[in-house]
Amino acid sequence: MPETLDVGSAALLGAVQGATEFLPVSSSGHVALTSMLLGVSAEMPLSMIVLLHFGTFLATVGVFAKDLRLLTARSLEGLRADPRAFLATDHGRTVAGVVLASIPTAIIGLGLESRVEAFSRVGWIVGLGLLASAGVVWSTRRGGGGQESLTLGRALIVGVAQGIAVLPGVSRSGTTIAVAMMLGMSGPAAFRFSFLLSLPAVAGATLLSLRHTEELRALGVAGVVGGVVSAIVGLAALLWLRALVNQGRFWAFAIYLLPLGLGLVGHHVYTLYSR
Repeated sequence: MPETLDVGSAALLGAVQGATEFLPVSSSGHVALTSMLLGVSAEMPLSMIVLLHFGTFLATVGVFAKDLRLLTARSLEGLRADPRAFLATDHGRTVAGVVLASIPTAIIGLGLESRVEAFSRVGWIVGLGLLASAGVVWSTRRGGGGQESLTLGRALIVGVAQGIAVLPGVSRSGTTIAVAMMLGMSGPAAFRFSFLLSLPAVAGATLLSLRHTEELRALGVAGVVGGVVSAIVGLAALLWLRALVNQGRFWAFAIYLLPLGLGLVGHHVYTLYSR
């Protein structure tokens, strides 16, 4: 990466991150592609990546502020009064599901961490990830079930899906929403669970990044601009996505993902056999 990142490029990266982090189109692939088009090294400093993700984290907290306040209040009341009875309620199952599902996410994410960077530079691997995302997103055209919460076993499955989504080209939101719907959740409930589940992982990564204060300061104004733009665009994207899920049109993103994935895989095959 260049020694400095100009404000315009940082703003564009923030806009791409804000839109693609929530829409089921793989944010990592799009941010990497934008970085290359801008002449920014694919090896963007972790500090910049974290700032962009922190922007979308703030957008998520903003959209789900009411849910977070309600879940926190109900958890404190329920755990003080009767923990077992609380865990039998929808609120209790949601909280327990998010906590439990975060465990396989962390284990799988850390296990694949060393390979993800290398995979993200291989076009056909990213293409396969996009095709996988297209497949799971397309599956939601049949709709989900009527459940507002999942059993702990099924929540674990969603957590595994989120962990696998660390692979380049595999959409986190697309995978977790689709899998939750396959397991019986309604579209709106799956949307809510998916993004509540994303908060612990992003919050943890952000806290860990605070150790690298020198890198964060080195980004200067550009880093702040990137984070702010990411938050604003992310907020708009998240509200739009919620509307599409509520309308039963989440599957439509597969129409974008399919040709993009086929294009990357096809380009690799063409290059391989044209030598």
